[in-house]
Amino acid sequence: MNTTTLSNAAALPNQQAHNPSTKASHPIADAWAGGCFVVLLALGLLSNGLAWFDEQLTPTTAGWSSFMAGESMQQLAHDLAKAELPVKAAQIERGLSWQLSRDLGPRVREGELNWLFLNDELTPHVNAAQSAAKRAQQVMALQQRLAASGTQLLVVVVPDKSRIARAHLGTLHRPEAFTDRVKQWTDPLAQAGVEVLDLSAALATLQRQGEPVFLRTDSHWTEAGAEAAAALVAQRIQSLGAWRQVSPSASRVSLKDRVTTVRPGDLVKLAGLDGLPIGLQPRRELAQQSRFEVGRDATVAGAGESSDAGNADLFGDAELPSIALIGTSFSRNSNFVPFLEQKMHRQVANFALDGGDFDGAARAYLRSAAFKQTPPKLLVWEIPERVLTADLNRHQLD
Repeated sequence: MNTTTLSNAAALPNQQAHNPSTKASHPIADAWAGGCFVVLLALGLLSNGLAWFDEQLTPTTAGWSSFMAGESMQQLAHDLAKAELPVKAAQIERGLSWQLSRDLGPRVREGELNWLFLNDELTPHVNAAQSAAKRAQQVMALQQRLAASGTQLLVVVVPDKSRIARAHLGTLHRPEAFTDRVKQWTDPLAQAGVEVLDLSAALATLQRQGEPVFLRTDSHWTEAGAEAAAALVAQRIQSLGAWRQVSPSASRVSLKDRVTTVRPGDLVKLAGLDGLPIGLQPRRELAQQSRFEVGRDATVAGAGESSDAGNADLFGDAELPSIALIGTSFSRNSNFVPFLEQKMHRQVANFALDGGDFDGAARAYLRSAAFKQTPPKLLVWEIPERVLTADLNRHQLD
């Protein structure tokens, strides 16, 4: 080492001591940064500890192979995301984003006057045509399978909220490619002999007449929309040959009363804003809520009891619904099924699933003991428009 290098090395500490840009000149800032880091670590450890104590974190029992495949770490990351601190931080972030920039996150969009829409209804998919064709083929295959066992299929398509309530989109854009999406999907089905009902025209007419068909802060229909849909489905069912094989129900569903109540919107929850004070959330809405009661139809019950068939019904098989319904949360909201039962005077076995997507309820029902032991005379399959062209998942009908 030469003398110049030695002198530079000897001078280096003194230069650092007098350089205002070095860390040594900011002890207070260093202390704050270190303190914040320690606090965050402590809060994280405390949060995870509480989550583990409350059994939100589940210790994995997987072996070495699962660990090497990354499954154990994926499960741990998933559980940590549900701990108290990350959840609270996410809620704060969503609330600030909404208050500062009206941001609703990646899945919800705001139209005019607090009308909220699913982003799925406004987003085109790359392989839309192929996905729609594949789903149509699934429906045709199921129709043939059911027909072979004496069950008739009726497919009911529920239009997008953004289609029917288009006037409330504001600056949001619904792709023009979606204009004929339902027709393009249902026409091949009808040509293949599948009974299919598109609710779009009737619900759009009701909306134009001033009767909201969809809830403002929710992805589902109002009771007016559900009742109108039920009337159309009942009318179509009565035109089918299977209807003659469906006996009236001894249990009669009738409207008891109607009240108006606050309806918490599922789109507010999906946007992560349901934890905010009510005054800071999107404006809440009032919705009609009907209450139904089930009573025994004396006429039908008396006719059954006086007949040989009724006397032979030792196990109450006559009371089993011969109409089954599969579908999504549309069939579980706004009293759609009670309205349908009321208009048909028949019971409907509801096997719809919340979040059932295209065929979730169909797959579950076709595998169930209810279908295998007592197949219906008529199966109604409710399908939302937005799932027709969505990307295919790994699940397929058996």
